[in-house]
Amino acid sequence: MKEIDIDQFKVSNAVDLNAIPTRVDLEADEDTIKDELRNVRKKLGKFQDVIYAHGKYAVLICIQGMDTAGKDSLIREVFKDFNSRGVVVHSFKVPTPLELKHDYIWRHYIALPERGKFGVFNRTHYENVLVTRVHPGYIMNENIPGVETVEDINGAFWDKRFEQINNFEKHIAENGTIIFKFFLHLSKDEQKFRLLRRLRKEEKNWKFSPGDLKERKLWDKYQDCYQDAINRTSKEHAPWFTIPADDKPSARYIVARILYDTLIKYEDIDEPELDPEVKANIALYRQQLESE
Repeated sequence: MKEIDIDQFKVSNAVDLNAIPTRVDLEADEDTIKDELRNVRKKLGKFQDVIYAHGKYAVLICIQGMDTAGKDSLIREVFKDFNSRGVVVHSFKVPTPLELKHDYIWRHYIALPERGKFGVFNRTHYENVLVTRVHPGYIMNENIPGVETVEDINGAFWDKRFEQINNFEKHIAENGTIIFKFFLHLSKDEQKFRLLRRLRKEEKNWKFSPGDLKERKLWDKYQDCYQDAINRTSKEHAPWFTIPADDKPSARYIVARILYDTLIKYEDIDEPELDPEVKANIALYRQQLESE
């Protein structure tokens, strides 16, 4: 199987999504890729135990992508070997009335993982510069001072919102949250195939919504917004990774490898040392239990 360089997926310079492939050849069949994913996710599961015991870092994984990009199944497969108490997944939908009474980052802030745990955002705070940018009328529901009409939602408004998002991520990174942001880069042809499959297979009909077709007509606008968001907010402390998503097993493996290969570089994350007195008396404690 082909070795991958995780840096090839990391956004370090301005990207053109049209020039980035949506499929990658790992030079292996599907079964081999799935086996490699199992190996990596087991290592991730063990690392989760260490980061929990260490207790100084949290890990935030943000996953974005067009409809049918494979976000749900990726989360299911990559985190399958985690202790369920050590990872929390949040799927952000349309804001509730309560959420709309707060600023747009509030609901994401209160969902952040605590130290020692992993948090996965299935759709993220970036929806506030993606969906709302494609449909600026949604912003009116936020009841923001100074925004009286859609015409008030101009370039300066989006500049400020990107600045706020960058500040938010910088703040949590400086306070111990390790941030990963994954864009599942899907082709329009593959989305068509997956939508048709939802319609053809009765057991998948429930996943389909007529709204998917309305949003598909706005494909180019969404791609422009994704590209702009990625280029404005990929920072060393909160990098974006563009993941070729036309092949689901490959995408899952690449995400798992990026997570593991990055996290093991944190040399200060280690299991805590036992108290010297406790360590010196382990044999005694064992003897006491065995003699019961």
